[in-house]
Amino acid sequence: MYKKSISITAKILIIVLIIIIAVASGAYFLMLQQTGKTPTTTIKPAIKMAAILPGSIHDADYNTLGYLAVLKVHDELGIETAYSEKVAVPDAERVMREYISLGYNVIWAHGAQFNTALLKIAEEYPNVVFIMETDAPLTQQPKNVWVMDRNFPIGFYELGAIAALTTKTGKIGYIGGIDLPFSKAEVNAVLQAIRDVNPSVKLRYAWTGDFNDPVKARSLAESMIAEGIDFILSSVNLGNYGIIEAVRSSGKTIYMTVKYTDKSSFAPENIVTSYIYDFSVGLIHVLKEIEKGNTSGYYKLEFGSACYILYPLKNVSKEIEDKAVQIDKALREGRIVVPFNTTLPVS
Repeated sequence: MYKKSISITAKILIIVLIIIIAVASGAYFLMLQQTGKTPTTTIKPAIKMAAILPGSIHDADYNTLGYLAVLKVHDELGIETAYSEKVAVPDAERVMREYISLGYNVIWAHGAQFNTALLKIAEEYPNVVFIMETDAPLTQQPKNVWVMDRNFPIGFYELGAIAALTTKTGKIGYIGGIDLPFSKAEVNAVLQAIRDVNPSVKLRYAWTGDFNDPVKARSLAESMIAEGIDFILSSVNLGNYGIIEAVRSSGKTIYMTVKYTDKSSFAPENIVTSYIYDFSVGLIHVLKEIEKGNTSGYYKLEFGSACYILYPLKNVSKEIEDKAVQIDKALREGRIVVPFNTTLPVS
């Protein structure tokens, strides 16, 4: 009789417990419905990156590199990507907004000309991460902006050293597109190299006013050649083809270097080397940080991997190449420091 009483009591307790659990669960779900919520597991949103490029992806230069970086990001990280080419600065805000409306949560602006628009849009969309290109850290870093420093001057130190070692006339030239801070820093890097390897060399520097105007670039190059300059450092884009034409048609032994991609096939007897860029290196680094939850930061493209001087050199002696290799090594190891100096010397 005693055992039977216990058994009945246990059954009653089990039933009561089941009823309590059911009521509590019902109340919980009713509460969630009243607040418009349902029980969910927090899932980190997948990265969708859109890139805006200022020119054609077929320019075999800056924009081609941007396009190739987008492709590599898609292949290596497996994230969804999109891009727009030939984006004019006045259209940048609109293009960024359109991508954001389509669900893209990372925007890469390939070109410092977009930075004003990018910072404005970044303030309006705090849940979207923006990647901008600059040449120095920002004084005030937004919480949803990554800075990718292009690190231009260090390579121009090496190019300046090669030019100063190679010139026969003792005169070298620098041709830029627009008189921007990074371009002035490139000029100062060349001047620093000249002081270090051959102080007797003279440098003339000038800007065409347009990175992509071959006619203006050719005219400026012809003017330099007429002054006795026999080595030209180019820091333009499509303007390169104007410089190449001036050099090839001069009837003189004129050497030059180019930036971003190898263009030696266009002037194999004149181009000594190229300052090569691979923007995918920096972009992949930044995107991996974003995946970790780091939505803001600063990354300088590493000299030697993301940007580097192409070897072997062409059209120079082994002695000059050997010296250049030692300079390259010193730059990579940090034994030669090239500051970002935008103050040009008084002429």
